[in-house]
Amino acid sequence: MSLRKLWSVAWKELIQSARDPLSLGMLLGVPCMMLLLYGYALSFDVRHIRLAVQDNDKSAASRDLIASFVNSTYFDLVATPPPGTDLEKLTARRVAKAVLVIPERTSEDLAAGRPARLQLLLDGADANTASTVLGYANALVAAANVSRLAGSGGPAGGKLTLAPIVYEPRVWYNPELDSTHFLIPGLIGFILMLTAVLSTALSVVREKERGTMEQIRVTSLKPGELIVGKTLPYLGISLAATGLILVAARSLFGVAVAGSYLHLFAATLIYLIGALGFGLLISSLVDTQAMAFQLGALSSMLPAIFLSGFIFPLRSMPWPLRWISYGVPARYFNVVLRGVILKGAGLESYPQDMGFLVLYAVVVLTLAYARLSRREV
Repeated sequence: MSLRKLWSVAWKELIQSARDPLSLGMLLGVPCMMLLLYGYALSFDVRHIRLAVQDNDKSAASRDLIASFVNSTYFDLVATPPPGTDLEKLTARRVAKAVLVIPERTSEDLAAGRPARLQLLLDGADANTASTVLGYANALVAAANVSRLAGSGGPAGGKLTLAPIVYEPRVWYNPELDSTHFLIPGLIGFILMLTAVLSTALSVVREKERGTMEQIRVTSLKPGELIVGKTLPYLGISLAATGLILVAARSLFGVAVAGSYLHLFAATLIYLIGALGFGLLISSLVDTQAMAFQLGALSSMLPAIFLSGFIFPLRSMPWPLRWISYGVPARYFNVVLRGVILKGAGLESYPQDMGFLVLYAVVVLTLAYARLSRREV
């Protein structure tokens, strides 16, 4: 393999990319734009839930309970309907997402040591949001109970006969349970897969459309030199895009790399080689840039979103989809990324995931080489 030929092909491809603002913008601008779009728009955190409270007791105890909901920052008090109001209309008209009903004599029941029964009405049209809201409400009521018992010495002011259970949870790696810290690493894998596949797929098909592929065929350039020469510029650009993404993730979302940048670079390099090789394989199967774009986007974007654990947990999927997900490289790259970025772990902690990424890169490059070596391609 001649280094001079490799450099000639790579330099020619780099100049062509620089002269094509659309391609260069897709490789550098699109990743940052997608990070901003998904980073701000996509979140599993549910806050500022519109809460209506029907306080039929109007006591100090009921006001303290309402204050605990509002002060948690999860709920915003938007309405206080009087007794007799049709509460269903509040949720049907989207005035409130949840309605808390505090019955009369609640404070008397609490003072006498009797259980006070509250009612929480939820809009269950969005099941995931409703489940989250229900969890918030349960936690707030439980905290209010603990506070009341601690302040009174026990039920009805009596003496506690059992020692209290001291519960001190510790959350590692993401203490605030911010979903952005979970999503950003997966978003990096999704963006790199999409841009890397499309860049190489379009570059080779562009040669076919312009008729220059046949000219390349009659030269002394070998298929391996063509593959490496076509891949190197986009590999460098993709690594530069990775750096921009990491800077944006740190400055905008506070997601810093806790582990080694060298390990992160090594894992990203192997992942990108596989993605670029897959793009070359696609380019050998189609003859137009439109087809290359459609096939590349569908085969890289959909699996990276739905079958990689980026958003949806793999364990909750049907077993046929779980089996298919084992062939998606983004699944393994996301595990490594979250380990290095969030946990500060090294690549030695993920030998199986790194092994699959290496195997995937070797397989797709071998198939791309075999396809591009054929004269009729």
